[in-house]
Order: sequence, then structure tokens, then C-alpha cells
Amino acid sequence: MADKKPEKKKALGRGLSALLENTQTDVTSRIGSQDNPALVGSVSKLPVQHIEANPFQPRTQFEQEALTELSDSIREHGLIQPVTVRKMGYDRYQLVSGERRFRASQLVGLEEIPAYIIVANDQAMLEMALVENIQRENLDPIEIAIGYQRLIDEVKLTQEELSRKVGKKRATVTNYLRLLKLPAEVQLGLRNRVISMGHARALLGLDSAEAQRALFTIIVNDELSVRQVEQRVRDKNIPSVSTPSGPKAPESLPADIQQVQDNLSQHLKTNVSLKPSKKGNGKIIIPYASQHELERLLELLRG
Repeated sequence: MADKKPEKKKALGRGLSALLENTQTDVTSRIGSQDNPALVGSVSKLPVQHIEANPFQPRTQFEQEALTELSDSIREHGLIQPVTVRKMGYDRYQLVSGERRFRASQLVGLEEIPAYIIVANDQAMLEMALVENIQRENLDPIEIAIGYQRLIDEVKLTQEELSRKVGKKRATVTNYLRLLKLPAEVQLGLRNRVISMGHARALLGLDSAEAQRALFTIIVNDELSVRQVEQRVRDKNIPSVSTPSGPKAPESLPADIQQVQDNLSQHLKTNVSLKPSKKGNGKIIIPYASQHELERLLELLRG
């Protein structure tokens, strides 16, 4: 018994480092050798197939052209900036940030990518994914607003707490959240950059969704500036909309079809487009940038 006591104290003294360095624990990986495990808090090379998408990712639209350009850069120079993942179990990881880099690496066909490994619960995952994307990705205003709303609903934050976490003034957070009150077609126009954030904020000054839709159509057809829209709102100058003389406003998908489109895009990790017709039929458009990408999509569809 006397011989075992010093060993016990020594093990306890090592504390968390003893846990992290043990390849049999849940916060380490069996990838690699016993001498070089993938440790929490380190940057390690991880197999792409062991990394799953982040269900809390606030960004839902990725431009295929931008992804292709990034994949070309990765093909030539490799992935310079690591993604961030959280440990889920033995050799299982979930993406926290860097989804564009992750998708582009898949397009190239990389088998391993550098990743910074952390431990986080779902609340921390949602917070980190949202904050990282706001700071580093070109999210559209509706995606930001949805992310803010999820933090309020799912993490139970007040607007004041939310503003501190994302480093924005409370008035800024409020302005984004108000965008979710706009009609669906106006939100879609904002997401597709048909109108600007300034246009959308001006439309919020109107009392009814009908008036907002009418002025939105005029903005698109007559290419009104933000100042012109603000003046019309002040003057309540919203004439009835006749036959459009300019480009048509984008048509929004029904909520159930939009959800299916978003789910397919999430599952296939590419921008899927659904084109329904009034007869009940339609098309599913799944773009791919390379033969490897096509094979990846086919494998997912078969599964």
C-alpha cells in the first residue's frame, strides 16, 4: 500500500493534462499513433470523413463561384487556415467554424485537413458559430437576424446580453431582428441583395405588410435609392402597383418547400434549388464543380 501512494498523488497532480493525453478518454482521438494523438486544444490533421457539419451553422447560402475559387486556391496551396471542430466521441468531430473552407476542401478531394480541436456544449457551439460567421463571413442580413433570433430563443439571451456577446450595439441588434417582421418576399429580396439593408429598414416604417410589398415592388422596378424610399415612407406615397415596367421581384418559395430546399442543401453540403410549378411538379437542381464533387453527391444520395 505504501508503494502505491506516491503514484496516486503524482497522477492526481497532473490534473487535466493527464486526461487530455490519454487516448482512451472521450476528449482525445485514436487517430494517429499513441505518441502523437489528436489532443483537445491543439491543431491536428483530421480525416475529412470524421468531421460532420455544424447543425447550428447560421449561414445557409454559399455562392458556388466563391467556393470554386477557394477550392482552386486550396488545390494549389493547401488549406492554410485550420477549421475549428469540437470533439464528439472517438474519432468523431463536429464543425464549429470554417464551413466554407471545409466545403472547398471536400470539392478538392482532400482526405485530411488541419483543425483546431475544442470541447463545447450546444449552447457554446451556437454562440461560437454565429459570432465567428458574423465576424468572418459575408452573411446576408436575414441570416444574421435568424442567428440572433436563435440565440434569443434557444440560449435564452436578452437583447442586451446578445449585444454584448456579438459586440454590437443593442440598437443594431434590434434593427436586425425587426427584419424578420418583413413579408417573406421582401426578406428574400434582401437575401438575394435585390434591395439593401437601408431599403429594408425604410420599409419597416410602413404599417402594413401590403404596403411594404407594394413599395418593395416599386423599389425593384424603378431602382429607387434608400433616400427616395425614406421620403415615400414619410409622405405615405405608396401608389397601387400596376403592370411592372422593369425587372420582376424574385418569387419566394412556400415555407414548406423552402424548408425542404434548406434541408437538402444542408445534407448535401451544396446549394440545392427547388423549382416548383403551379401544377405540383417541379425540378431539383443540384450543381457540382468537379467529377469528385459529383461522386460525393451520388454517394450521399445513394445513402
